[in-house]
Amino acid sequence: AARLGIPAVACGDVHMHEPARRALQDVLTAIRHRVPLAQAGRRLFSNGERHLRPRTELARLYPPELLAESVRLAGRCHFSLDELRYQYPRELVPEGQTPTSWLRALAERGAMQRWPDGMPQKVRALLDKELAIIAELHYEPFFLTVHDVVAFARRQGILCQGRGSAANSIVCYCLEVTAVGPGQLEMLFERFVSKERDEPPDIDVDFEHERREEVIQYIYGKYGRERAALAATVITYGPRSAVRDLVRVLDIDAATAAAVTRALRGWRGYRLDPARWHEDGVDVTAPAVQQLIQFAGLVVDFPRHLSQHVGGFVISEGPLSELVPVENASMADRTVIQWDKDDLEDLKLLKVDVLALGMLTAIRRCFDLVAGFHRSTPLTLATVPADDPRVYGMICRADTIGVFQIESRAQMSMLPRLLPRCYYDLVIEVAIVRPGPIQGDMVHPYLRRRSGLEPISYPSEAVRAVLERTCGVPIFQEQVMQLAMVAAGFTPGEADQLRRAMAAWKRRGGMERFQRKLLDGMSSNGYSEEFALRIIDQIRGFSDYGFPEAHAASFALLAWVSAWLKHHHPAAFTAALINSQPMGFYTPGQLLRDARTHGVTVLPVDVRISDAQCTLEVDVEAAAVIDGVGVPAKARPALRLGFNCVRGLSAIASEAVVAARRAAPFASCQALGERARLTRHDMEALAAAGALAGLEGHRHLAFWQVAGYLPPLPAAPDAVRDPAAPLLRAPTEAEDLLADYRSLGFTLGRHPLALLRERLTRGRIRTAEQLQDAASGSLVRVAGLVTVRQRPQTARGVTFVTLEDESGHVNVVVWRELAERCNAALVGARLLEVRGALQRGDGGVTHVLARELIDRSALLGTLQVASHDFH
Repeated sequence: AARLGIPAVACGDVHMHEPARRALQDVLTAIRHRVPLAQAGRRLFSNGERHLRPRTELARLYPPELLAESVRLAGRCHFSLDELRYQYPRELVPEGQTPTSWLRALAERGAMQRWPDGMPQKVRALLDKELAIIAELHYEPFFLTVHDVVAFARRQGILCQGRGSAANSIVCYCLEVTAVGPGQLEMLFERFVSKERDEPPDIDVDFEHERREEVIQYIYGKYGRERAALAATVITYGPRSAVRDLVRVLDIDAATAAAVTRALRGWRGYRLDPARWHEDGVDVTAPAVQQLIQFAGLVVDFPRHLSQHVGGFVISEGPLSELVPVENASMADRTVIQWDKDDLEDLKLLKVDVLALGMLTAIRRCFDLVAGFHRSTPLTLATVPADDPRVYGMICRADTIGVFQIESRAQMSMLPRLLPRCYYDLVIEVAIVRPGPIQGDMVHPYLRRRSGLEPISYPSEAVRAVLERTCGVPIFQEQVMQLAMVAAGFTPGEADQLRRAMAAWKRRGGMERFQRKLLDGMSSNGYSEEFALRIIDQIRGFSDYGFPEAHAASFALLAWVSAWLKHHHPAAFTAALINSQPMGFYTPGQLLRDARTHGVTVLPVDVRISDAQCTLEVDVEAAAVIDGVGVPAKARPALRLGFNCVRGLSAIASEAVVAARRAAPFASCQALGERARLTRHDMEALAAAGALAGLEGHRHLAFWQVAGYLPPLPAAPDAVRDPAAPLLRAPTEAEDLLADYRSLGFTLGRHPLALLRERLTRGRIRTAEQLQDAASGSLVRVAGLVTVRQRPQTARGVTFVTLEDESGHVNVVVWRELAERCNAALVGARLLEVRGALQRGDGGVTHVLARELIDRSALLGTLQVASHDFH
């Protein structure tokens, strides 16, 4: 330092706050380098001295002049994030226009399309108010950016729908960002756009999940990767991921590692509970396991890695690297910011959320299938008819498998109780089955008041105006904000700060200062302390996630559209869902069983007819039906399974089969393979799925032909083949069933339990259909394939299981004590027998309260079934 003229400073190279953390530092280093701890070698520090020290110790270790230089250097580090100045991109405004004039012009143009006969005066006033607030805060570039992205998607035929209070504004309705119009809900524009808050609004736009990448690349192409990047999100360790990483670096043998993994199956993976690991064969007294338990407890909630945000795009006028650190993403052609979305909000950076939604893909495909089959103009979100009583009847019966947002077990239990009969009922339905309303004890009061079992009262007309649409119970975040304003005197900006505190309360507190302000404000405005405390308790419930009304409104629209399609076009709707997998709550097999119960004819995969995806064709049997006057009934569609249902068959092979068939029909399996240039693996996948049965007669013959199949070689002569067909018997029903499940994941034949029914009946096991005749409170035995296991955080340890047999579904409730006692059967059974008490609740919802769980998977042999577990 003296020779170069550079001042020396004291620096401790601190990596831990105390020496006792040395072992944890070594373990995390081994995880980072992906090597066992015993092999980490020089990657580890040679000692544990890199820790914080008190100033007295520093004075003993370092010369005073070095410490003084360190203090001087620290004093020069005065950078503040407030110094960063963000500018919106400007290229969206045409020459001769300002951002204000151009946004108004686009809004007016859209208003003429939305209201050809003229905009209602009330809506005109709201539009002018919103445009005035946007102009005052200079947010026009944000709305223009969102409009530009949505306009691109619409030009490309990509279905999209905006959500959020700013998205559900009159401005965004005119810009076609959303299909939810004014009058469908009470909008609080200040929810995202506030003068006091003075930061950009937040608009989420959902796009078809399979085509969102086109939108992302459009943004990168328009602004360049130096000016556009995705936000980051910090992934932290949970119990399961902590144990998984630690097992790799600690000296734990394979058998113990497998046992620990079994111990964390299903809902047990949400918490560390080594006391119960012995049930899965883990020796918790072993030194290596003791180390694992110790370190797992330390690293849970530690940051694990930096990941991409689900779709938050930041776009700037100049290079983003001048504002935030930027890096290439692991995914090709993507750039990410090293800060998360909360950091971006603090810096007031423009963020456009470009999100993916599988249901939009399914809806668009359904629109196309319906238009193609009926040779009609394709439907849109805006042209699907509203207020169809038959569709609402289907929803009230909880006949909603595959319907967006209202297909889960909890939603199906709520539907017969809430009985939605209009669009706003669906908005409430979407929002009420959430942790916030449940934890805040808002669900039962709302249902009682809605059904007239409990009187509705309001302490003031101001509160009535806020809560009247939800029977006096706050269900939405916006209502909590409005209550704070009208009852406690909060300004819109303060109400939004309350919303932020609600979202963060469980993680870092912050509600206490608002609690006193709420109590004082309501007291000074004449509200009782009882009312104030009840509102505060409900606000605390929203810390477990309460749904914004504007988001619920957008989701309710998609729920209605998907329900309408399911009722009126079940074949097309089911085909679209299967073609859009993976998505949703149900497997293709469950969706197909539901479609067949609704009268849809499902036809098997057949290389002579099927396309790459599921399609519609005329239902020949239905078309042959003659009505009372001798006129053929209108042709209805049947669902033909596509090659996308065949496990192990590549998309390239599927397209090759379809292309080869267009030239001429296939005469044999060998001709199919040669003309489509399929591999042996492709041919075996088709044979296993029964797709060659139409050419060869049945599965066994198809397998025989595939066994002699020689893939085509460019220079090789055709092999001589024996034309004689072998005398092979046709497969039995059980053999077909097993083959179907292996190759498709479902069967179009009888349900597996139908083959076991005689044996199950001898064991006094009832079908789902027979449960309908059982008295509430009676002891019953049921059994079925496990299709769903759920353990919501709001359920206080209760596990919900759905069983499926040949006649329907059985809902099972498993209390915590039984779940702990019978964990192996609960988590591992494919076929589960349940003995318990039948409970028939409000709206006819039936459950079996389990008292005993028995794993009957052995009856299924090698049959493997998929289930939706703990999602």
